[in-house]
Amino acid sequence: MNKYETIIYWSIEDDCFVAEVPELPLLKAHGDTQNEALENAQQAVELWIEVAQKEGLDIPRAKGKLILS
Repeated sequence: MNKYETIIYWSIEDDCFVAEVPELPLLKAHGDTQNEALENAQQAVELWIEVAQKEGLDIPRAKGKLILS
């Protein structure tokens, strides 16, 4: 399991749960259940990091809970 904050919500438009990982640009996943959306997001994080490493891109450090102002 990764340590990045993941936000899960129901999308009326998409008729599914969406899991967003705000610390990783454009990373979203979906699923029919909250658990499925979270599992898909975790897999997407692993792939995102793998690609970033291959491309020599900076990988943000997991900050934990984000504070919105």
